[in-house]
Amino acid sequence: FYQHNPVDVNWGPMHWGHAKSRDLLRWESLPIALRPDIRLGMPFSGSAVFDRDNTSGLFDPQGGLVAIFTSVVADNGDHAQQAQSIAYSRDGGESWHLYEENPVIPNSGNADFRDPKVIWHGQSRSWVMVLAHGDEVLFYRSPNLIDWKLTGAFGKEAGAHEGVWECPDLLELPVEGAPRSLSRWVLVVGSGDGAPKDRGGTQYFVG
Repeated sequence: FYQHNPVDVNWGPMHWGHAKSRDLLRWESLPIALRPDIRLGMPFSGSAVFDRDNTSGLFDPQGGLVAIFTSVVADNGDHAQQAQSIAYSRDGGESWHLYEENPVIPNSGNADFRDPKVIWHGQSRSWVMVLAHGDEVLFYRSPNLIDWKLTGAFGKEAGAHEGVWECPDLLELPVEGAPRSLSRWVLVVGSGDGAPKDRGGTQYFVG
């Protein structure tokens, strides 16, 4: 999937473009996966997961794919209202359906509230989301990809703050030279408008 304006080479109405491959070299273009919605607005950045155990209840009986993305509605053409929504696919990603009760996380009151990255955390048997929020990130937890609880925030007192934080990623990595059971979490965060060009606009934190 990729952000895509299907009608112009310039920035415009955001869609999720869609392609598939068996070898990561040759790609077959597919119909648009997500398109602007009258109520939710445009689908922006997000992530997709395989809900293998059907925690969401959206699949019967087998699991399926769930996309979690920022839906953006313009307010009087000036201010964007960013919220988090989901869509699901019951056919391996070929076609997508918006969840009827979107958004699953309403706007927080901050204009920059976007880019959900979701992973399954096996130890707690729950989904974990890291979400950009101004110049920090928020953490949420959910048992089912639908009901989310805010569990914490990070960044106000750490890292560079010249630009808005965006497109976070959360990775668990082994510690080199240590026992295999020892790992650390790495939070990767991009910096948007205002980031100094000589820093590359990306920072990471280990925890």
